[in-house]
Amino acid sequence: QDVLGVNFWRDADMTGDVTVRPDGRITLPLLGDVQAAGLTPEALTTVIHTAAVKLIADPTITVIVRQINSRKVFITGQVTTPGGHVLTGPLTVMQLISLAGGLTEFAKKKDITVIRTEAGGKQVVLPFNYSDVARGKNVAQNVVLRPGDTVVVP
Repeated sequence: QDVLGVNFWRDADMTGDVTVRPDGRITLPLLGDVQAAGLTPEALTTVIHTAAVKLIADPTITVIVRQINSRKVFITGQVTTPGGHVLTGPLTVMQLISLAGGLTEFAKKKDITVIRTEAGGKQVVLPFNYSDVARGKNVAQNVVLRPGDTVVVP
């Protein structure tokens, strides 16, 4: 879902913004589908250059990340505005609750959980006690969220 700018110097027909599809690929004019997921902009530039050199003499290519949409965390349950939030930097559970407009009056503050998928697809549940963290107690449970984490507020 990330948006990339692919610029071919002096070739406006090949230049443009592309969105990374769910299969991790992008489609470029004349070159077709190119694997983009998991690559840095520099590595993707190399892959595109290798494909383009067959059609264009000495192409000069730049890949720019225009918008990051793939790094999301989610919050659901008894918050003012549940939904997904893009991770643009480090974000803790308490900060995500704040971004979601805070807890509703019926939220079970002591029973909040973070559902995280670890390597290998194993899901773990991390407890979060809002009341303790708000009072400065047991703040270690206010973990930094990772892409794909879901905070559940019963």
